Amino acid sequence: MDLSGINPVLLIASLMVAATPLLLAAIGELVAEKAGVLNLGVEGMMIVGAISGFAVAVETGSPWLGFLAAAAGGALLSALFAILTQAALANHVASGLALTLFGLGLSALIGQSYGGQKPPAVAKVDLGPLTDLPVVGPILFGHDPILYLGLALVVAVWAVLKYSRMGLVLRAVGENHDAAHALGYKVVRIRVLAILFGGACSGLGGAYISLIRVPQWTDGMTAGVGWIALALVVFASWKPWRVLAGAYLFGGVTVLQLNLQAAGIAIPVEYLSMSPYVITIIVLVLLSRDKSSAPGSLGRIFHASS
Repeated sequence: MDLSGINPVLLIASLMVAATPLLLAAIGELVAEKAGVLNLGVEGMMIVGAISGFAVAVETGSPWLGFLAAAAGGALLSALFAILTQAALANHVASGLALTLFGLGLSALIGQSYGGQKPPAVAKVDLGPLTDLPVVGPILFGHDPILYLGLALVVAVWAVLKYSRMGLVLRAVGENHDAAHALGYKVVRIRVLAILFGGACSGLGGAYISLIRVPQWTDGMTAGVGWIALALVVFASWKPWRVLAGAYLFGGVTVLQLNLQAAGIAIPVEYLSMSPYVITIIVLVLLSRDKSSAPGSLGRIFHASS
């Protein structure tokens, strides 16, 4: 076993990349759940976003068109969930599970001809002298634009939920949709928009995996990240900053276990592979002891006539 080859600076920089897909998916799901919608289809939306972004990027040669297609693909799949739960008044849990199964099957069908292909590279942000700074430069600067977009989304969602009228209305719908409806707010419209936002974020997270983190296409390559995102929102107490901390914790443990495998540590690889999931959940459970209650209308079906 040789741990000298593990570079702490590169380790931290790598964990930011590993955490980004989870962060994007979780922050989108947080907005949906704040509106009272429980969408268990995050994994399905991520995998559809992964293949949509990969296919469009390969066919057009533009990764940015790929990311747009991924956001559209995730939003389109989430629109199906919105129709089922907000128009047909179907159960949220059953609809979300069906969405995941549908997304996994659809992505496998579309991705049949894309195995072994490489997508166009995504250029990193060039911040000039900042990138060359010792220690800080490789960690904070010189990443891809989508990573910074994920961080910006966390700040934006936090600010909107805490300080804006839009955030107040969204939280009111999530806490008590009947009271919000009585006050004249369009509950269904607000929830549909939250669902579409969550779907677009999940699609971006999936495309980040297939275009940047692992630039190739393989069936099921999201590997349960969507389920971790769902758990992360709950354990983070529906707070954006805790979602960020949890995503980076998961990314850090993931990257660390890969480095430990490369260093030849005498632990079965199966235990190392499952450690990110186990450690992340344990820590987030401990952090969530003081969590606030879930949105009061989370997962409840809204009847406009009520």
